[in-house]
Amino acid sequence: MSSKTSATWVGGLAFDADINGHHLIMDADRGSGGENRGPRPKPLLLAALSGCSGMDVVSILEKMRVGGFTLRIDTEADSTSEHPVTYHTIRFNFHFEGSDLSPEKLVKAVTLSTQKYCGVYAMLQKSARIIVKIFINNQEVEQ
Repeated sequence: MSSKTSATWVGGLAFDADINGHHLIMDADRGSGGENRGPRPKPLLLAALSGCSGMDVVSILEKMRVGGFTLRIDTEADSTSEHPVTYHTIRFNFHFEGSDLSPEKLVKAVTLSTQKYCGVYAMLQKSARIIVKIFINNQEVEQ
């Protein structure tokens, strides 16, 4: 299976990315010469990581018959100072809210995603250290 996107320059530093028929404007901030009309490309990698793993986790928990929860994934990265500027450390935090949630099942779902299924995680871990933490109702879970 292959993937294909197309990015068309729309002026300034902005590009309109066509991703399977969905359009997304990417731009630089004003301080960098852009007009801030959309997100920067590198943070989109973090959003892709959250979406990829989040979809896995929700699907796995559904198969485990775990319900009645909300999930927010916070992702934050530190960059190198030399060009090309890349992420060297990514903090990847899963925040579950709900009652009677099984820590073991949540840890298993996150582990399966990050260690087996999420292709974005697999690609990013080759170039950055990824620190995964899981929280249930604001309490960190031991992994």
